[in-house]
Formats: sequence, structure tokens, C-alpha cells
Amino acid sequence: MEHIRVPKVENVRLTDRINPRKSSVGTLYLTATHTIFVESETGVRSETWVLHSLVCSVEKQAPTATGCPLLIHCKNFQVLHFVFPQECDCHDVQVSLQRLSQPECYEELYCFSYKPNIDKEERQQQWDFLDLKAEFSRMGVPNSLWKLSSVNRDYKVSDTYPADLFVPKSATPPLIVGSSKFRSRGRFPTLSYYCKENHAAICRSSQPLSGFSARCLEDEQMLEAILRSNPRSDFMYVVDTRPKLNAIANRAAGKGYENEDNYSNIKFQFIAIENIHVMRNSQQKMLEVCELRSPSMSDFLEGLESSGWLKHIKAVVDAGIFIAKAVAEEGVSVLVHCSDGWDRTAQVFDSKLLFSHPTNTGSVSPIIDQFLECVWQLMEQFPCAFEFNERFLITIHSHIYSCQYGNFIGNNQRERKELGVRERTHSLWMYLWTNRTDYINPLYRPDHSQTQGLLRPSTAPYCFKFWRGLYNRFDKGMHPRQSVQDYLMAIQEETQQLEEHFISNTGSHQKLKSWRRSSSGVLLGERPPWIRAPQHGLVTQVTIWLWPTRLRTTPRASSPAAPASTEHQRAA
Repeated sequence: MEHIRVPKVENVRLTDRINPRKSSVGTLYLTATHTIFVESETGVRSETWVLHSLVCSVEKQAPTATGCPLLIHCKNFQVLHFVFPQECDCHDVQVSLQRLSQPECYEELYCFSYKPNIDKEERQQQWDFLDLKAEFSRMGVPNSLWKLSSVNRDYKVSDTYPADLFVPKSATPPLIVGSSKFRSRGRFPTLSYYCKENHAAICRSSQPLSGFSARCLEDEQMLEAILRSNPRSDFMYVVDTRPKLNAIANRAAGKGYENEDNYSNIKFQFIAIENIHVMRNSQQKMLEVCELRSPSMSDFLEGLESSGWLKHIKAVVDAGIFIAKAVAEEGVSVLVHCSDGWDRTAQVFDSKLLFSHPTNTGSVSPIIDQFLECVWQLMEQFPCAFEFNERFLITIHSHIYSCQYGNFIGNNQRERKELGVRERTHSLWMYLWTNRTDYINPLYRPDHSQTQGLLRPSTAPYCFKFWRGLYNRFDKGMHPRQSVQDYLMAIQEETQQLEEHFISNTGSHQKLKSWRRSSSGVLLGERPPWIRAPQHGLVTQVTIWLWPTRLRTTPRASSPAAPASTEHQRAA
């Protein structure tokens, strides 16, 4: 509380970004963990709560005739525009928020003071809910080809890797240590995914310290061991997620990529995903477009195109497709790496936290944002293939930055263990599971053809969408949305109508088939009883329509000279 210069300011105005004329007047409160705005309008009790850990920037703008504006950008893409009656209050709130949103040590984070009403045993159950060994057991590991290694038990081989690692059965501790010394940050090749149907595996590592000519026998033997762990394939892919020019430039620093002359039976593939600096600038440009007050269609589309954001999303999806096809269709194992093996590599994996993704390096990059968006893009193409919904992804995104739970604290498993995260904080995954009814996709069908085997998304440019549900979710006036309940009720009513229509048409179709089977007993000129006699003219033609399936009588004028209509010609 010592960092709060002013705990309460009255007559503060919160303006609407879309419609500045619509503003709310109320009281702003600063607490140790939250900024709270409470509207003071009679009969209205609307509150806006913002965690200080979600605050990205606080900008005091030039005073105007109406007051002193304060602009707050949040990491979950919320933008708050306050106007204070007094400049001194605006300044005090700015200074307070800048300090409260930038903790100087881990212990100041919200997760260490967040105390839900659960006991110590329940907290332990939270952290036991997800387990790395159980996940690998589901994949069928360990087995005769892969084993659990304790070589990194004390994090001495690689301090950014987890303690429990799965490696090829033939990989000895000296071999693993030798390979780690030839890899950046000691991140040697280790198993991330195993396909028990065809024994193909996905492994990850960092770049080798090969330079222009260096080589390491242990590292070459490590890749050979990975290859031999897949008896159905005589080669493996090595996928470098960097642009080739970037990888070549790293050779000058004594790093680089594998020389195919030294590694037997590997096929090299560059994916060309840009680095975190390019991604960060791209996202910032896209967010600037999102924050335009009244953008024209051309301004928005041109801004989105110039940001290059969707182009980067496509590149990540392309990488995932290549790897998935290699494993599922070709039955070939894949080793994936970039520079240090925790940015671009993490984008195509779902094990970021276990294998270290930096979250406290003093810089910000949208790597996790991109991973979540890639999942959302797949959900848009395959709405029946995912058991969770969009809200699930958005909730995870919010809590990555909220620091309310301990899952995303620290850069790796070692740091989280030293901080006592399991003993002092709570797990997000149990919270999501407890509230799973909010995150279940009602369209999910486990027996649907889309959910069986490999998803095959299209990467045509028109298949990638702007994720307004994430980037513009706080702009209520920009996209009024029908409630999910109303939407599903409408779908249910439409489905019921289609079923009734189908039953009706099936009955008519069965009658038609019955009439056809008995047509030999129908005399010339007789009509089946369900075909009514025409009111005028002669019945000269019976048209069978495929949709809906029924018989239609078409009267024609009695005069033989009368020409047939275009519709009759088509039917004939």
C-alpha cells in the first residue's frame, strides 16, 4: 500500500473509445492488487476491475478543457481512457500504477497473495491434476524404444529443461551430456510427442554450435538414436523454424544448423518463421489498427495487411501442418529447433512451460498469443473437432498475464521449483476444470469424421480470420454479439424443422417407390391416389423434383400448338 499515492479519486470520467459522447462518471479506487472504477449514476452499480499485473502502459496526456486524460493499455488488449478533474490526481494515479504494475520481485506478484478458500491438500491436488509422466504414458511412453532419463534431475545438464526427460532407449548419460555441450543453452534433443501407431516422434532442441565446420560425434549419435527409435523409417526430418538467412548468419557466431554431410539420413527443412522482434512489431501495428476510433473499411483492411500479422499466423500453421503430416502420414520422426529452442520452436508445440518459454526476461513478445490464435484458427475451420470453446482460449490468455495463478511464473521448471510455486500458489488448470461447463464446445463430436486422425486445415489466405473475440472483445459497441444460448436455440429450432421436413419427404419418396414397383398394374390413364386431378387442361407431364422429393403435376394448355415453357423444357 505504500506505493499508492492516492487511494480514491471521485468524479472521474471513463470515456467510451467508440463513442466519446457516451461516458460514465464515478469513483476510482486503487488497491494493492486492483484498479477499480465504480459508476456513481443513481440505480447503476457497474464496476470495472483491472488487475495491476495486466497493466502494460500508463500514459498521462495533455490536459484539456474537460480535465486531465489518463490512457491505460492492458496486456489483455483492454484500453481504458480516464479523465480526472484535477491534474495532481491524474499524476498521482499514473505514478502509483506505474509502480504497482511493475513488481521488482516475484513475491510482489498477485499469485503469492491470492488466497482462495481451499486447504493445503486441495492445493496439492490442483498441481497434481496435470502431470508430464501421465501425459507421456497416454502416448505409450516409456516403451522398448524410449525411456525416462534422470540425467537432468538436478538441472545440471540444462537448467532450462524439466527434470524428467524422455530420450531414445540407446541414449546413455555420456551421450546425452556430450550432445548437450554441442547445443545452445545445453538444450539437447528430447522427446515432445510420440505416435504409438507408427512409432514416429517429434523431438525438440536448440541449434547446434556447429559454426562453419565444427561437429560433435555424440550429437550425431544422438540423432542417429532418434532415427533408430522409429524402425519403420530410414530417415528423419530436421526442421529449422528460422528463415535460412538467419540460420546462416548464426554460423558466424559459432552456431547455425546441422550439416547434412555429418548427420546421416536426415532431410533438412527451413520453415521461415520470423523472430520475436518482428512478431512484436507486427502485433503492435495490428493493435494500432484495432484502436482506430472510427476506421473505414479500407483503413482497417490496409492496416491489417501492412501489419503482416495474419501472414505470420499462416507461417506458424504451415510449420505445424508440415510436422503433423510428416509424423501421421509419412511415419517419419522430426527434430524441431530454432535458435535457443524456446520461441519459434514453442509456437509449434503445446509444452512451452515444461520445456521453458521465457516469461520474465524484461521484454515482451507475442509467442503465446500466436500459439493460442493458431488453435483458434483451426477451431474456426473444424468447429466439431475441439472439446473446448473460444472462451477457454481467451481465459488462458488473460491469466498468462494476470499472474493470479502460478503456472506461468518463472522462465522454467527450475525457477518455479525454487520459488515454491506448488506450495505457495494455485493452479489455473484446476480452476478451468472446475468451471468446465463454461468452456465446453457444444458442437464437439468425438465420433465426427473431422475429429478422427489428422486435421487437414486449408492455408489459403482467405481461410485466416481476424480474431476480434480476443483483440476487440472489450469494444462492445463495435460488434454486438448474439448470446450463445440464443444462437444454439435457433440452431436447435432449425434442426427440428429440417428433421420434420426430411421425414415428410421420406414418406413421399417411399410412396413414389411403391407406385413405381406397382406401375405394371396401373392402367394407362390411371393416376395414383395422391396425385390430384388438374383443375384445368390436361395432365401431359409429371415432373420429379430432387429437392424436395415429391411429385408435381404440371398442367399444359389443351391447344397442341401451345409452346412448352422454359421450366418444362428443363424438367423434360
